[in-house]
Amino acid sequence: MASEQKTKPTAVSVADFIASVEDPKRRADAEAACALLAEASGEPPRMWGPSIVGFGAYHYRYASGHEGDAPLVGFSPRKANLVFYLSGCDGGREDQLARLGKHKAGKGCVYVNRLSDVDADVLREMAVATTTSLRERYPA
Repeated sequence: MASEQKTKPTAVSVADFIASVEDPKRRADAEAACALLAEASGEPPRMWGPSIVGFGAYHYRYASGHEGDAPLVGFSPRKANLVFYLSGCDGGREDQLARLGKHKAGKGCVYVNRLSDVDADVLREMAVATTTSLRERYPA
């Protein structure tokens, strides 16, 4: 039996969520990240689960039969760092990460301490690449 997807769109206000971020610097970074990803993706922000701000959506289906929906790009202002969900970057990701600035990266996530630690233009480039790649790979 397939388990229910935990991260899905909610009716929670993105503005209220960002306003609830306790640290004023992290809150300011979240506001800037929200504007940057909205511009890069061309999509309005929407809450996905309790703590992810996502932009757009796509439906995926794996060979195993598992399927679900996910935001094209997103971010989460966690206490320890700001996490960007940029899983669709294919070609050029290593070059983009090399130019990004101070960060840590996982397979589909980029972790930054402060937004000022990274090059916003490179982050925007990565968000555009992710959005484009996922739209091509998973057409609506």
